[in-house]
Amino acid sequence: MSIASMTGFARAEADSGERHWVWEVRSVNGRGLDIRCRLPSGYDALDPVVRAAVAQRCRRGNVSVTLTESRQQRPRLSINREALHQVLVILAELKEKTGIAASPPRLDGLLGLPGVIERADEESDPAEAAPLLGERLNEALDGLKAMRLSEGARLVAVAQSHVNEIERLTQAARGVAETQPETIAERLRSQLQNLLDQLPLPSPERLAQEAALLAAKADVREELDRLTAHVGAVQALIHSGGAIGRKFDFLCQELNREANTLCSKAADVELTRLGVDLKVAIEQLREQVQNIE
Repeated sequence: MSIASMTGFARAEADSGERHWVWEVRSVNGRGLDIRCRLPSGYDALDPVVRAAVAQRCRRGNVSVTLTESRQQRPRLSINREALHQVLVILAELKEKTGIAASPPRLDGLLGLPGVIERADEESDPAEAAPLLGERLNEALDGLKAMRLSEGARLVAVAQSHVNEIERLTQAARGVAETQPETIAERLRSQLQNLLDQLPLPSPERLAQEAALLAAKADVREELDRLTAHVGAVQALIHSGGAIGRKFDFLCQELNREANTLCSKAADVELTRLGVDLKVAIEQLREQVQNIE
Protein backbone atom coordinates (compact mmCIF):
# COMPACT_ATOMS: atom_id res chain seq x y z
CA MET A 1 0.00 0.00 0.00
CA SER A 2 1.19 3.50 -0.83
CA ILE A 3 1.84 6.12 1.84
CA ALA A 4 0.05 9.45 1.49
CA SER A 5 0.74 12.92 2.76
CA MET A 6 -2.01 14.91 4.47
CA THR A 7 -1.32 17.97 2.28
CA GLY A 8 -2.91 18.49 -1.12
CA PHE A 9 -5.11 20.63 -3.37
CA ALA A 10 -7.31 20.00 -6.41
CA ARG A 11 -10.19 21.63 -8.31
CA ALA A 12 -12.76 20.64 -10.91
CA GLU A 13 -15.27 22.69 -12.94
CA ALA A 14 -18.74 21.97 -14.32
CA ASP A 15 -21.06 23.82 -16.71
CA SER A 16 -24.78 23.54 -17.45
CA GLY A 17 -26.49 26.20 -19.52
CA GLU A 18 -25.59 29.57 -18.08
CA ARG A 19 -24.44 28.15 -14.75
CA HIS A 20 -20.84 27.43 -13.87
CA TRP A 21 -19.62 25.56 -10.78
CA VAL A 22 -16.16 25.11 -9.31
CA TRP A 23 -15.18 22.49 -6.73
CA GLU A 24 -12.05 23.23 -4.69
CA VAL A 25 -10.67 20.70 -2.22
CA ARG A 26 -7.64 21.21 -0.01
CA SER A 27 -6.21 19.30 2.93
CA VAL A 28 -3.63 19.99 5.63
CA ASN A 29 -2.29 18.13 8.65
CA GLY A 30 -4.69 16.98 11.33
CA ARG A 31 -4.85 14.53 14.21
CA GLY A 32 -7.92 12.85 12.72
CA LEU A 33 -10.23 13.34 9.75
CA ASP A 34 -11.98 16.72 9.95
CA ILE A 35 -14.18 17.58 6.95
CA ARG A 36 -15.42 21.13 6.38
CA CYS A 37 -17.94 21.67 3.60
CA ARG A 38 -18.94 25.08 2.17
CA LEU A 39 -21.87 24.97 -0.26
CA PRO A 40 -24.04 27.66 -1.90
CA SER A 41 -27.54 28.23 -0.59
CA GLY A 42 -29.90 25.47 -1.69
CA TYR A 43 -27.19 22.83 -2.09
CA ASP A 44 -27.30 21.46 1.46
CA ALA A 45 -28.34 18.02 0.20
CA LEU A 46 -24.80 17.59 -1.19
CA ASP A 47 -23.23 17.81 2.27
CA PRO A 48 -23.53 14.08 3.16
CA VAL A 49 -22.43 13.17 -0.36
CA VAL A 50 -19.27 15.25 0.06
CA ARG A 51 -18.46 13.78 3.47
CA ALA A 52 -18.89 10.20 2.29
CA ALA A 53 -16.75 10.79 -0.81
CA VAL A 54 -13.94 12.38 1.24
CA ALA A 55 -14.00 9.57 3.82
CA GLN A 56 -13.52 7.01 1.03
CA ARG A 57 -10.23 8.61 0.03
CA CYS A 58 -8.78 10.14 3.19
CA ARG A 59 -8.09 8.69 6.63
CA ARG A 60 -6.54 11.73 8.31
CA GLY A 61 -6.21 15.46 7.74
CA ASN A 62 -8.26 18.66 7.83
CA VAL A 63 -10.11 18.57 4.49
CA SER A 64 -11.93 21.65 3.20
CA VAL A 65 -14.40 21.27 0.30
CA THR A 66 -15.86 24.39 -1.34
CA LEU A 67 -18.44 24.67 -4.14
CA THR A 68 -19.00 28.04 -5.84
CA GLU A 69 -21.69 28.85 -8.41
CA SER A 70 -21.67 31.66 -10.96
CA ARG A 71 -23.45 32.84 -14.11
CA GLN A 72 -21.63 32.92 -17.43
CA GLN A 73 -23.95 35.53 -19.04
CA ARG A 74 -25.43 38.86 -18.03
CA PRO A 75 -28.80 38.68 -16.27
CA ARG A 76 -31.94 39.16 -18.39
CA LEU A 77 -34.52 41.75 -17.32
CA SER A 78 -38.30 41.64 -17.68
CA ILE A 79 -41.27 43.89 -16.84
CA ASN A 80 -43.59 42.83 -14.08
CA ARG A 81 -46.76 43.79 -15.97
CA GLU A 82 -49.00 43.12 -13.00
CA ALA A 83 -47.00 45.52 -10.82
CA LEU A 84 -47.00 48.15 -13.60
CA HIS A 85 -50.78 47.82 -14.03
CA GLN A 86 -51.31 48.28 -10.30
CA VAL A 87 -49.22 51.48 -10.34
CA LEU A 88 -51.26 52.91 -13.23
CA VAL A 89 -54.54 52.02 -11.49
CA ILE A 90 -53.39 53.75 -8.30
CA LEU A 91 -52.44 56.89 -10.24
CA ALA A 92 -55.86 56.98 -11.91
CA GLU A 93 -57.66 56.52 -8.59
CA LEU A 94 -55.68 59.32 -6.97
CA LYS A 95 -56.43 61.67 -9.86
CA GLU A 96 -60.14 60.89 -9.67
CA LYS A 97 -60.41 61.24 -5.88
CA THR A 98 -58.31 64.38 -5.48
CA GLY A 99 -59.29 66.11 -8.69
CA ILE A 100 -55.70 67.25 -9.05
CA ALA A 101 -54.58 67.37 -12.60
CA ALA A 102 -51.29 65.66 -13.18
CA SER A 103 -49.05 65.26 -16.16
CA PRO A 104 -48.83 61.77 -17.61
CA PRO A 105 -46.25 59.65 -15.80
CA ARG A 106 -42.85 59.49 -17.43
CA LEU A 107 -41.67 56.10 -18.65
CA ASP A 108 -38.32 56.24 -16.87
CA GLY A 109 -40.11 57.09 -13.64
CA LEU A 110 -42.40 54.06 -13.95
CA LEU A 111 -39.53 51.72 -14.74
CA GLY A 112 -37.62 53.03 -11.75
CA LEU A 113 -40.31 51.98 -9.29
CA PRO A 114 -39.41 48.95 -7.13
CA GLY A 115 -40.80 45.69 -8.47
CA VAL A 116 -41.57 46.93 -11.99
CA ILE A 117 -38.26 45.69 -13.45
CA GLU A 118 -37.26 42.14 -12.47
CA ARG A 119 -34.44 39.77 -13.31
CA ALA A 120 -35.57 36.89 -15.50
CA ASP A 121 -32.66 34.56 -14.73
CA GLU A 122 -33.02 30.83 -15.00
CA GLU A 123 -33.64 29.43 -11.55
CA SER A 124 -31.04 27.01 -10.21
CA ASP A 125 -32.25 23.50 -9.50
CA PRO A 126 -29.65 21.79 -7.24
CA ALA A 127 -31.38 18.40 -7.55
CA GLU A 128 -31.16 18.57 -11.35
CA ALA A 129 -27.45 19.45 -11.23
CA ALA A 130 -26.57 16.88 -8.51
CA PRO A 131 -25.36 14.06 -10.86
CA LEU A 132 -23.03 16.40 -12.74
CA LEU A 133 -21.76 17.99 -9.53
CA GLY A 134 -21.20 14.56 -7.97
CA GLU A 135 -19.13 13.50 -10.97
CA ARG A 136 -16.97 16.61 -10.80
CA LEU A 137 -16.61 16.24 -7.03
CA ASN A 138 -15.16 12.75 -7.50
CA GLU A 139 -12.82 14.14 -10.14
CA ALA A 140 -11.54 16.79 -7.71
CA LEU A 141 -11.16 14.30 -4.86
CA ASP A 142 -9.28 11.88 -7.11
CA GLY A 143 -6.93 14.73 -7.95
CA LEU A 144 -6.48 15.47 -4.26
CA LYS A 145 -5.71 11.82 -3.53
CA ALA A 146 -3.17 11.68 -6.37
CA MET A 147 -1.41 14.78 -5.03
CA ARG A 148 -1.37 13.39 -1.49
CA LEU A 149 0.14 10.12 -2.74
CA SER A 150 2.77 11.97 -4.77
CA GLU A 151 3.71 14.11 -1.79
CA GLY A 152 3.69 10.99 0.40
CA ALA A 153 6.26 9.29 -1.85
CA ARG A 154 8.55 12.29 -1.45
CA LEU A 155 8.09 12.28 2.33
CA VAL A 156 8.92 8.57 2.55
CA ALA A 157 12.14 9.09 0.60
CA VAL A 158 13.21 11.87 2.99
CA ALA A 159 12.11 9.89 6.05
CA GLN A 160 14.02 6.83 4.87
CA SER A 161 17.24 8.84 4.67
CA HIS A 162 16.75 9.94 8.30
CA VAL A 163 16.05 6.34 9.36
CA ASN A 164 19.27 5.21 7.66
CA GLU A 165 21.17 7.93 9.54
CA ILE A 166 19.63 6.83 12.86
CA GLU A 167 20.68 3.25 12.13
CA ARG A 168 24.24 4.36 11.28
CA LEU A 169 24.56 6.44 14.43
CA THR A 170 23.21 3.58 16.56
CA GLN A 171 25.85 1.21 15.20
CA ALA A 172 28.56 3.83 15.75
CA ALA A 173 27.36 4.32 19.33
CA ARG A 174 27.48 0.58 19.91
CA GLY A 175 31.12 0.52 18.83
CA VAL A 176 31.99 3.37 21.20
CA ALA A 177 30.00 1.82 24.05
CA GLU A 178 32.12 -1.33 23.90
CA THR A 179 35.16 0.70 25.02
CA GLN A 180 33.36 2.34 27.95
CA PRO A 181 34.62 -0.06 30.68
CA GLU A 182 38.25 0.72 29.82
CA THR A 183 37.46 4.46 29.64
CA ILE A 184 35.75 4.37 33.04
CA ALA A 185 38.62 2.43 34.62
CA GLU A 186 41.18 4.88 33.29
CA ARG A 187 39.14 7.85 34.48
CA LEU A 188 38.75 6.29 37.94
CA ARG A 189 42.47 5.58 38.15
CA SER A 190 43.29 9.17 37.18
CA GLN A 191 40.83 10.64 39.69
CA LEU A 192 42.15 8.47 42.49
CA GLN A 193 45.71 9.42 41.64
CA ASN A 194 44.83 13.12 41.91
CA LEU A 195 42.91 12.54 45.10
CA LEU A 196 45.42 10.45 46.96
CA ASP A 197 48.40 12.31 45.59
CA GLN A 198 51.38 10.51 47.16
CA LEU A 199 49.36 7.79 48.89
CA PRO A 200 49.34 4.34 47.32
CA LEU A 201 46.42 3.46 45.06
CA PRO A 202 43.90 0.79 46.08
CA SER A 203 44.55 -2.75 44.99
CA PRO A 204 43.80 -3.66 41.39
CA GLU A 205 40.92 -5.84 42.64
CA ARG A 206 39.29 -2.90 44.44
CA LEU A 207 39.85 -0.65 41.45
CA ALA A 208 38.25 -3.26 39.19
CA GLN A 209 35.21 -3.51 41.48
CA GLU A 210 34.64 0.27 41.42
CA ALA A 211 35.12 0.39 37.67
CA ALA A 212 32.65 -2.47 37.21
CA LEU A 213 30.07 -0.67 39.36
CA LEU A 214 30.40 2.55 37.38
CA ALA A 215 30.33 0.62 34.10
CA ALA A 216 27.11 -1.11 35.11
CA LYS A 217 25.46 2.25 35.83
CA ALA A 218 26.69 3.59 32.49
CA ASP A 219 25.80 0.47 30.48
CA VAL A 220 23.88 1.63 27.39
CA ARG A 221 23.62 -1.72 25.60
CA GLU A 222 19.95 -2.04 26.52
CA GLU A 223 19.17 1.41 25.08
CA LEU A 224 21.10 0.56 21.92
CA ASP A 225 19.25 -2.74 21.56
CA ARG A 226 15.92 -0.93 21.85
CA LEU A 227 17.04 1.69 19.34
CA THR A 228 17.91 -1.09 16.90
CA ALA A 229 14.54 -2.77 17.50
CA HIS A 230 12.66 0.50 16.94
CA VAL A 231 14.56 1.15 13.71
CA GLY A 232 13.55 -2.30 12.52
CA ALA A 233 9.92 -1.57 13.44
CA VAL A 234 10.07 1.69 11.48
CA GLN A 235 11.44 -0.07 8.40
CA ALA A 236 8.67 -2.68 8.60
CA LEU A 237 6.05 0.05 9.02
CA ILE A 238 7.29 1.91 5.94
CA HIS A 239 7.12 -1.27 3.86
CA SER A 240 3.60 -2.04 5.11
CA GLY A 241 2.27 1.28 3.71
CA GLY A 242 -1.21 2.69 4.23
CA ALA A 243 -2.23 5.11 6.98
CA ILE A 244 0.85 4.68 9.18
CA GLY A 245 1.21 8.24 10.48
CA ARG A 246 0.03 7.62 14.07
CA LYS A 247 2.18 4.52 14.57
CA PHE A 248 5.14 6.23 12.95
CA ASP A 249 4.83 9.18 15.31
CA PHE A 250 4.68 6.84 18.32
CA LEU A 251 7.88 5.06 17.22
CA CYS A 252 9.60 8.46 16.86
CA GLN A 253 8.70 9.20 20.47
CA GLU A 254 10.18 5.87 21.57
CA LEU A 255 13.35 6.51 19.56
CA ASN A 256 13.73 9.91 21.20
CA ARG A 257 13.21 8.40 24.66
CA GLU A 258 16.07 5.93 24.14
CA ALA A 259 18.34 8.65 22.71
CA ASN A 260 17.71 10.80 25.80
CA THR A 261 18.63 7.93 28.11
CA LEU A 262 21.73 7.21 26.05
CA CYS A 263 22.92 10.80 26.46
CA SER A 264 22.25 10.81 30.22
CA LYS A 265 24.20 7.56 30.76
CA ALA A 266 27.08 8.26 28.40
CA ALA A 267 30.48 8.19 30.11
CA ASP A 268 32.34 9.17 26.97
CA VAL A 269 32.45 12.45 25.04
CA GLU A 270 32.20 10.65 21.72
CA LEU A 271 29.17 8.65 22.90
CA THR A 272 27.51 11.88 24.08
CA ARG A 273 28.13 13.45 20.67
CA LEU A 274 26.59 10.46 18.93
CA GLY A 275 23.61 10.63 21.28
CA VAL A 276 23.05 14.29 20.40
CA ASP A 277 23.34 13.51 16.68
CA LEU A 278 20.79 10.76 17.20
CA LYS A 279 18.37 13.21 18.80
CA VAL A 280 18.78 15.62 15.88
CA ALA A 281 18.17 12.87 13.30
CA ILE A 282 15.12 11.62 15.19
CA GLU A 283 13.66 15.13 15.40
CA GLN A 284 14.20 15.60 11.66
CA LEU A 285 12.44 12.29 11.06
CA ARG A 286 9.51 13.30 13.26
CA GLU A 287 9.09 16.58 11.37
CA GLN A 288 8.48 14.57 8.20
CA VAL A 289 6.23 12.06 9.95
CA GLN A 290 3.90 14.88 11.08
CA ASN A 291 2.84 15.21 7.41
CA ILE A 292 2.17 11.50 6.80
CA GLU A 293 -1.44 10.29 6.82
